[in-house]
Order: sequence, then C-alpha cells, then structure tokens
Amino acid sequence: MRRFAELYWRLDATAGTTGKLEALRDYFAAADPADAACAVRVLSGERQLRAVSTTLLREWAAEEAGLPAWLVEEAYAHVGDLAETMALVLPDPDTAAEAGVGMGLAECMRTTVEALRTADDERKRATVRGVWKTLAARERIVWHKLLTGGCRIGVSRSLVARALAEVAGVEPAVMAHRLMGGGVPDADAYRRLLAREPTSADARRPYPFFLATAIEMPPRDLGPVCEWLAEWKWDGMRAQVVRRGDDVAVWSRGEELVNEAFPEIAAAGMTLPGGTVLDGELLAARGGDLLGFAALSRRSGRKRVPRKLLEEVPCVFVAYDLLEQDGIDLRGAALEERRRRLERLVPLPFSPGVCPQARLLLSPRVEAADWEGLASARGSSRARGVEGIMLKRCGSPYGTGRTRGDWWKWKVEPLEIDAVLLYAQAGHGRRAGLHSDYTLGVWSDGRLVPVAKAYSGLADAEIVELDRIVRATTLERHGPVRVVQPTQVFQLAFEGVARSTRHKAGVAVRFPRIVRWRRDKSPPEANTLADLLGLIDTQRGAGARDAIVPPEAAP
Repeated sequence: MRRFAELYWRLDATAGTTGKLEALRDYFAAADPADAACAVRVLSGERQLRAVSTTLLREWAAEEAGLPAWLVEEAYAHVGDLAETMALVLPDPDTAAEAGVGMGLAECMRTTVEALRTADDERKRATVRGVWKTLAARERIVWHKLLTGGCRIGVSRSLVARALAEVAGVEPAVMAHRLMGGGVPDADAYRRLLAREPTSADARRPYPFFLATAIEMPPRDLGPVCEWLAEWKWDGMRAQVVRRGDDVAVWSRGEELVNEAFPEIAAAGMTLPGGTVLDGELLAARGGDLLGFAALSRRSGRKRVPRKLLEEVPCVFVAYDLLEQDGIDLRGAALEERRRRLERLVPLPFSPGVCPQARLLLSPRVEAADWEGLASARGSSRARGVEGIMLKRCGSPYGTGRTRGDWWKWKVEPLEIDAVLLYAQAGHGRRAGLHSDYTLGVWSDGRLVPVAKAYSGLADAEIVELDRIVRATTLERHGPVRVVQPTQVFQLAFEGVARSTRHKAGVAVRFPRIVRWRRDKSPPEANTLADLLGLIDTQRGAGARDAIVPPEAAP
C-alpha cells in the first residue's frame, strides 16, 4: 500500500508525460504481480465501487477527531476534497503504520475495501477505525479514495499501456490492445498481460476505439467534400462486434462485454466469417425507425433481458468500419478501402422499412455534391433521430483514442431553454468554497419545478459573483445544499429530452450545461414545463416520441 501511495503522489506531483511514464515504469517493474494487477485496474479507469458511504465516513471521522459534525462539513467545503479533509482532521496514527501500509495493495483492497461492500455498518466502522490507526496522512488520503470508489489518477490508459509495454518488452499498440476488455483481475492475468507471445485471451479483445473530435471550423475549410466520407452521427452506444474462432464478443466503448444485454446482436455476429471485427453503434430500432437513446438505456447494463423487453425494445448493430477481416488487422488501411470491404460484408443499409429481422446493418453514406448539400442534410438530423453528421477523411487509417484531424463530429445545435436557479451546492477541488453546482427549474402550474442539474458553463468570475448572490438569497440549508430565492435566469443547453418516470417533473434532459447568464430576463420570463415537453415532439421522429425512461435507467 505504501508503494502505491508513493506512486499516487509521484504522479500527482508530475506534470510532464516523461516523468509520469518513468514513475509508472518504476512501479510496475518492482511491484508484486497481484498488487500490479490491482494497480492496473485503478490506473486504467476501471469502474470502482463504493465500499462505505461518505456520510458514514464523515460521521466516524468527526467522532474519532472529537469534533462536531458541522465543523467537519465546513472543513470539507473549504478543502474541497473529502479524502484529504478526513486525513487532516483525524489524529495521528498510533503506530508507525506497519499493519496497513506494510500490507500489499491487493490484500489491502481485498480486506479493507472489497470485503466491506457487503458488511454491516458495525463491521465497516471497526475496520475503518482500525486502518486509520495504522496509516499516515498521505496514505490515508489514497485509501479514502479507494474506499469511496473515487481514486482518479491523472494518467491516461495509453500512458499506462506505454509503461507496461516497456516493462514487458512489447509494442505499445499490442499492450493497448491487451488492456481492452476483460480487465486484469489477478496476478495470473497480469503475468499474461506481460507475455511476449500472443495469449488465448487476445482472441476476444476488441481494438482500442478511434474517437472523433467536435469540429471547430467551417466544414468547407476541410477541403474538397469528395475527400470526406459523411455518415449520420447515431445517438446510440458505441460498440465492437468481435468474431474470432468459435466465439462472438460484443464490447461497449466502456470495455464491458454486453452479450447478455444484446443477445440478438451476439447471435447475429455468429453469421460473420471468423476473424472479423466490426466497429459501429448499438441502436434501439424497429423496422428502421429509431426508438431513441432513452429506449436503448432500458437494455444497456442488464445481465438478463426479459422476453417482453426484447419485444418492446428491439436493437440493431449499425456497422461503420471494418477493423479486421480474415484475421488480418485492417486499421492501417485507408478508410475508403475498409469501407468497400465493409459494404461487401454487410450490404444491407439501415433505413426506414429495412427488414425487421436484420440485426447487422450498414451505416449509410450521406451523399452530397458540396458542403452546402451536407449542411442541408444535417438540418434534418433531429427529425431522423440522429445527432448530426460524422466526417471521416477517406484516406485515413483507424487510429487510437481522440486523434485530431481525420474524424470530426458535426453535431446539430443543442436544444435550449431558459431556466431559474433553485438550489446551489458548493463545489470541490479548485472550486472548493464556491457554490458551483446548480439545480434549475421551469414553470408548471404557477410554480417552479426542477428539471436539470448543471455543473459547467460559467466563467470563474461569474461563479464568484453568483456565489455571493447565492449566499445573500439563501432561504434554507439542507446540508451542503442551499435553497435560494428564484431570482436568477440561465440559458440551459442540452442534447436531448425524454419523458421520465424517475423525475418529479416527468422529464429528463441529457448533458445539460449553462451557456449564458440571462441577466436581461426575470424569472417569470423563463420557459415552462410545457415548452420542454414540446421539444420531445420536435427533436425526433414519431418512433421516439413515446420513449419513456424507466426509474432504473434514467440519466
């Protein structure tokens, strides 16, 4: 645990890539395989689960420190980091940190983090207090982050792959591929990760995804339109279908195997020739009519899909790239060549009236003679249920990560409403002590109802100014949340809106953010819930109008 904590602080203190790479390489070269496997999972961004609630931790820290709970809360608001706050208020350890810090990372995670997820509160409390007595402040901070599932370290997956590649003596691209899918659950998996020769696990792994960048210039500045392949930007779940040997694996971009959630796609993948990998989008669709992302969310993340849900929300895989054919990696070939091969392999394009039994479909080209024609096509995006247009350079290889210049996303303008500030909460990190998390509402039957939370969009100076207003107009306080007088109006942008049975307002918006402080408007001039609901009919085709977000899947 001490070695991992040293790595954490070494990375935290290093801004340059070279220094971070050296720190990672030094750690993995010396780490026990079980500890290294655990570190890979944390460093590469694998989803972490919370073992103990932050509410209980704050209560126990206050008791251990002999401080009132309100003082710990105030300290948290000023420090901005809960793990650091608790480490600061707790008394010094009783010993020289032999038990906890001398324990290996894997053992520490197993006995003091993973084991507590199913333990009762008394056992959790006893374990937490016991570990506090053995850890120094810097190690406590790291352990707190592991305990609460919030250990985020400033390194990219590609940098972790580079460090491991140097330790293993393999190419970084090989290591990046091995890190995709399946994870590194134990010491044996870590040893296989470092193997110089291909392993059996390599067969199921997807390739690292190539990501597009939001276009920042007029599309005509990209050059002749004939040099670009245009496709619809689908509003679904990015995925790869991997058909190798006798197996099919459907991987989400989040590196989760989703065969159980989309069994019809896995079954359709078995019809592909061996040695085939498709990149594309999982969509909820019936007969070529899109049902919308809200419907798709009812399927994603499930371990078992009931027959009724399979019938209510049928799904398809729309392929837009061919990464492997006959076991040959095609990522270095030009997009136009990969596309020609893909069109021969998956000839049926996704379109209204498409065969309802088809599950593997081709993403159609958006044809236009010039940029004006593409702009006109883009204008129909919302009616089609898509987010805009993708622009891909015909001669480009399939890259790794967000490589600028070859793939651009040309999205439609976001939906917008004017909403009123209702609640505010203090932020964390560099915004500690400032109220920078906002809940906004619209009018319904003469009262304001909350419809969105926004955490971004205001400049630093505006956040400071609004913080003063929040403090001056506070009506009530509920822990860190302040209920304020409804005096401030903000222009709120979002990517989509759907009905929701989870939210009191009956509606949920996707990716809300503030785009402007409407100082020129008073609260009575803000939009209404009816305005927001009206956007549901205008943003998509008829197939998506009745999509309901269930409680377990609402964003």
